[in-house]
Formats: sequence, structure tokens, C-alpha cells
Amino acid sequence: MPSYIVVGGQWGDEGKGSLIAYLAMKDRPQIIARGGVGTNAGHSVFINGRKYAVRQLPTGFMQRNARLLVGAGVLVDPEVFFHELEQLKDFNVANRVGIDYRCAIIEPNHKERDRKNIHLHDKIGTTGSGCGPANADRVMRVAKQAKNIRELEPYLTDVAQEVNDALDDGELVLVEGTQGFGLSLYYGTYPYVTSKDTTASAIASDVGIGPTRVDDVIVVFKSFPTRVGEGPFPTEMSEEEAEKLGLVEYGTVTGRRRRVGWFDFEFARYSARINGATMLAITMLDKYDKEAFGVTDYDKLPMKAKEFVEEVEERVGVPVGLIKTGPEMEHIIDLRENI
Repeated sequence: MPSYIVVGGQWGDEGKGSLIAYLAMKDRPQIIARGGVGTNAGHSVFINGRKYAVRQLPTGFMQRNARLLVGAGVLVDPEVFFHELEQLKDFNVANRVGIDYRCAIIEPNHKERDRKNIHLHDKIGTTGSGCGPANADRVMRVAKQAKNIRELEPYLTDVAQEVNDALDDGELVLVEGTQGFGLSLYYGTYPYVTSKDTTASAIASDVGIGPTRVDDVIVVFKSFPTRVGEGPFPTEMSEEEAEKLGLVEYGTVTGRRRRVGWFDFEFARYSARINGATMLAITMLDKYDKEAFGVTDYDKLPMKAKEFVEEVEERVGVPVGLIKTGPEMEHIIDLRENI
């Protein structure tokens, strides 16, 4: 019953999309299931020089033989869902995707409430995608479910049953999370967080698998963490310093400039512990040392980059199994066989 979960270890934007795409193509899982909040988080991947950003569908869509599932814990915005089906039609996504019939629906009024709520939009800095109000309605037991939306009927399924059946049959299941540990409603920098837990345990629950069915948890960290929106960021650097280092980035969903900070080893250790990490992935290593840009051989990494990876392993206490150095998913060093 091989399965593994990929989650973010910081405040999102860690580069999970590229790593998930890489794992989807290299390991060829039979099922790729998405957990997480909903459309307030985007994963970006580059395929043949073209950028694809998905907010609703699993990021491993390019694995054409995989069944793509959206777990019951995920909020579904039908408008975004059908837009992405069209956007990804060359990958035959429409014939492979399944939405759990119990997913709660993001309605237009949820997005309007999100954007007009001064506390959510101005103080917390939410994306305005309607996820918070939709989850609030879900808690109040008044939210619509996917089974109530006629247009979604051809795509409805029992994701938990599909995933567990696949595990019973010995198939490989890749589960992808969204956001990051620091945005967890329970363990993040409350109140500057998202509207539910984002740890690996919650992501497993989102797709309907128990903790004994998860073999590995890969927690992704950026060499220079970033954060979009308000909230504490103890290691944050100035915009001027970020510009000097070439660390100017913008959010996939919001388009807002990301705040940038230095790597926080204590935070990373706590994140890895709560997530139950069995393996770490480090992205943006080329920005930590520009000589590392595009390097696909660990032995050829500059000493500064190697020393950083070794320090992460030592201080966080979990082995590093994947390293991303460039903008394309091909520039990933896979160390898992040596762990």
C-alpha cells in the first residue's frame, strides 16, 4: 500500500508544484489526489517552456495515466474547475478527474463576502477566493455539496473509496497538499492563517486515508521562505535586500509581491516534527547560491549550497531527499535512493 504526502513546511509558495510534477512523472503513481483548502492556493509548473497554474485540480495532471482526484475536504469552485478543464484539455484531464461528492461548494456570495470583509481582506490579507466564508458555511452545515451541483455530476465519485481501494491493490498514491504549515488554522501564526489545518494529517483526512496508510511525508522548504499577506515573519528581510539577492516573486493566485526572509531552522524543525516528516525537499537552492542554477548533479553543487543542505539535515533532523535548483521541473536532484 505505498502512498506519500507532499506538504509545504513554511507559508506556502515553497515550490510544491514543480516537485509534485516531478514525482508524478518519475514515480508514475496510479492516483494523484489533492487535499488542502480550495482555490486560494495555486501550484505552478513548467511544461515544455509553458507555465501552467492550477488552483483546483491536482498538480500532477501531466501524468496522463493517473486518475486525478479532489478529496472531500477540499472546497470546489465550479467556475474555476471548468476553467481548468478547458485549460488542460490537451492532457485529457476531463476523462480522468473525479471530485468527491461531499466537497463543499464555493458560491459567488462566498467570494463577495470574502472581498468585502474588512477583517479578512484588509487585516488578514486573504486571497478573496471565498474559501473562508465557504468553510464557515460548511461548519454551520449550510454549504452546498458537490452532489447538489448538476453540472458536476459527471465527475462525482467517492474519493476515499477510490484511494483506499488503490492502496489495497498495492497501487502508488500521491497526495498533494496546499498552502504551508505556517498557515495552518491550528498551528500557524493565528489569526493570520487560512481557514483549516494544512498539516500532513489534515491532508490525509481530506482524501480519506488514515495515518497508518501513509508511508512517507515529504515536507517542502524554500532556501529563502516567502509569505504573501499579513502576519508574523520573524526572519523577514527588507524589500531592498531581497532585490539585491534577486528574490522578487509574486503570488500565483493573488499576484501580490511575496515577502522574503532568511531560512528559519527552528521553525523548520518544528514544522517537520508536527507534519511527521520522513523526508525534506529544498527548493530555490540556486538563489541561495547562484552558481547552483540549473545544476542537476549533487556532486556538482557549489560548496555553499551543499553546506546549507547539510545544515538543514543536521538542525532539522530529517534527511533531504529532493533538491530543486532551477525554474523548470527538470532541474531537480533526487537523493531518495541514498536515504
